[in-house]
Parts: sequence; structure tokens; C-alpha cells
Amino acid sequence: MLRRFKEFTKNISLAYKYLIKIKSFGIKEFGLKGSHVMCLFYIGESENGLTATELCKLCCEDKAAISKSLSALSENGYVSLENSENKKYRSTYFLTESGMQVVDRVKDKIFSAVVEGGHGLTEEEREVFYSVLQRIVDNLEAVSKKYIENNEEE
Repeated sequence: MLRRFKEFTKNISLAYKYLIKIKSFGIKEFGLKGSHVMCLFYIGESENGLTATELCKLCCEDKAAISKSLSALSENGYVSLENSENKKYRSTYFLTESGMQVVDRVKDKIFSAVVEGGHGLTEEEREVFYSVLQRIVDNLEAVSKKYIENNEEE
């Protein structure tokens, strides 16, 4: 049991570290960091733009991290804000023309990383992997909620 725990946590941590490195490659020239990539990607995928709240959910990041990313993306001219007279977290962010160019580069990197990361897997293995990973994440979420609930009672 402990061996599985060590192997799982080590591999998830390594995969995450490699993803962070991959996100950072080729975007420094745009004045961006790897942490900005997912905000750009999700805004680029949305026809109707996204709010900071929606980005928090999609990127699995807290408000502070998303706010920081959106500020940097705005300062660099990659996103624009609709309804800027409202509170920023309720306003909708859209890609600018230059933001679209960066997203095209990001999508190329994503495609390459997905293809190379899954090298040697059959389509069936890939489906099983994602299904099992989702089940593990759901189970860990339930365990986490249980621990939180038990700590609130103490």
C-alpha cells in the first residue's frame, strides 16, 4: 500500500513538474510565464469570453493566482476586459488579436505535448488511463472532503 502511495505521488508530482516546464517553453518571448498559459488557452477556447470566476474553476487555481495572470495578460495586451466598469471578477475577458496569435502557439505546444506524452499508447489504453485517473481524483476528493468534515467537528 505504501509503495503504491509513493509511486503514485512521485509520478503525479513529476508529471506536474514536466507540464510546468512545457508550459514555459517558447512563451517568455511574449513576456509571459507558464502560469499564464491555461488562462490564455481557456479564454481562447471560449467564444463568449470568460470571467475570472470561471477561469478559477477551469484552471483549478485560486482567485489571487487568476487575478495575477489576468493582470499580466492585460498589461501585455493579450486579453481585453468587457464591462470594465463592473468589478473585475464579474467582467468577461476576451483575447485580443495578439492574444490569439499567442494562443495559436500555445495550442501547437499542447498538441505536440499530448502526442509525444501519449507515445506508444493505444487508444484503448488512453481511454482506460483517463477513466482510471478521473476515478482516482474523484475518490481523493471524497476522502479530502471527509477529512475536512471530520476536522470541523473536532
